[in-house]
Amino acid sequence: MAVLLVVGVLAAVTLALTAFDDNGGSAPGASGPAPLPVTAAPPEPNILATVGNLRVHSPVAQGGVTAVGLHGSEDGALVLGPVGPQANEGLLARLWRRITGSSRAGYRWYQLDSGPLRTLDVGAVAGTDVYSPIDGSVVAIRDQVMSGRVIGTEVELRPTSAPSLVVTIQNVRRDPALTVGANVAAGSSKLGTVAEVSRWEHQALADYAPGGGNNVSIRVFPSATLGVP
Repeated sequence: MAVLLVVGVLAAVTLALTAFDDNGGSAPGASGPAPLPVTAAPPEPNILATVGNLRVHSPVAQGGVTAVGLHGSEDGALVLGPVGPQANEGLLARLWRRITGSSRAGYRWYQLDSGPLRTLDVGAVAGTDVYSPIDGSVVAIRDQVMSGRVIGTEVELRPTSAPSLVVTIQNVRRDPALTVGANVAAGSSKLGTVAEVSRWEHQALADYAPGGGNNVSIRVFPSATLGVP
């Protein structure tokens, strides 16, 4: 009887997930052909993550996002709170979500490793336009060096809503018009275009996005951590 009970429970779980699953754990064709860069329009307001009262919007237009991933880092970045549903959550979490009827609106995101989520990677094809993910001002622009080669730019922004923090954006080829001290607005101020980083370093998002997993990488720090006054 005990064996039959276990088998029955497992069968019920399997049927429930088969009947109601929304393919949350599947990758969207990472091995497929890469789409073309999106340069026609700025992104619509889409909040991807939060840190306190700071809201981090998508820096890429909706049609240009290939995948969204979050992972850890060891450089003092703050923990991010993802807004949308996790696409690769565990079986029990998916079953519980189905039973309770709970759901989360927004971009589906992939957890790329274990531990606290401190880095937000917004996948996009190299050459896609990148816009500011927050309202604020530019406090620093630095070369981004990978494998001894300058492959792009790191842009540091001070959020208007949280001036004690600094938001860093990496894997960007800077727009020549962008300067330190400039004010930026979420979704309307262009920072540059997505850099070709997958050529020089494997990207964790490559398992879920085409085009080698190129992405815009976003982290949030206390300003004192980066030495920004």
